[in-house]
Amino acid sequence: MLAISMFILLAFFSCSKTKDNSQPPAGATTTFNIHNMAFPAKITVKKGTTIKWFNQDGYAHTVTSDDGTTFDSGNMDAGATFSYTANTVGTFDYHCKVHANMKGILVVTE
Repeated sequence: MLAISMFILLAFFSCSKTKDNSQPPAGATTTFNIHNMAFPAKITVKKGTTIKWFNQDGYAHTVTSDDGTTFDSGNMDAGATFSYTANTVGTFDYHCKVHANMKGILVVTE
């Protein structure tokens, strides 16, 4: 009985652990929500990852890199998504063209 209890506890704790600062594997798609007039403050992904932003607010937003050329979603209505595959390593600040206070950072690692 003790052995069975130990096995159950070991299985529970090994399955419930999560890695800190984990990133999706390269080539994966990961979704981030736009909610309450805010982007995630900082998104960190590996090169080759597709980032999908999902607009959960009731009004349009954009996801636009500060340089204006790396990525730009155009107007995203409520419920819309925008995807960008991060093929360049670096740090990319981005914003919403409609709401100047909405800002985020995308970090792409090797």
